[in-house]
Amino acid sequence: MNPQVELNLALILFLPWFTILAVLFWIYPRAPRGVGRTLFDTTSLLLALAAAAGGMYWSMANADRSFGHMWQQVLATSVAYGLFLLVITVALVVRWRWLRRVRAAMAAPSPASSITPVTQP
Repeated sequence: MNPQVELNLALILFLPWFTILAVLFWIYPRAPRGVGRTLFDTTSLLLALAAAAGGMYWSMANADRSFGHMWQQVLATSVAYGLFLLVITVALVVRWRWLRRVRAAMAAPSPASSITPVTQP
């Protein structure tokens, strides 16, 4: 096997699943969507991919080879998947709390609109 493919095999095998999770993360919830949300989602997905790749390379370098060469791939896949899910889960919680505050701010009446005009008799 090509050494580059072997080194990146865990990421290659999980790339379709990472793509499905990334699309679902990007699409839902559908609103509100603005520049801040797009920037947050992009940063979160890039951070998740970087964490997965970093964990994969770390585990390939530190796996115990006494259990066989396949253990490197098993450990790399497990660590990469776990780190990707960890970052996405943290981003989901942060985004959920942030969007909840945004929705509450949008639903609350502004102080200027709560002033009722006083009419003179």
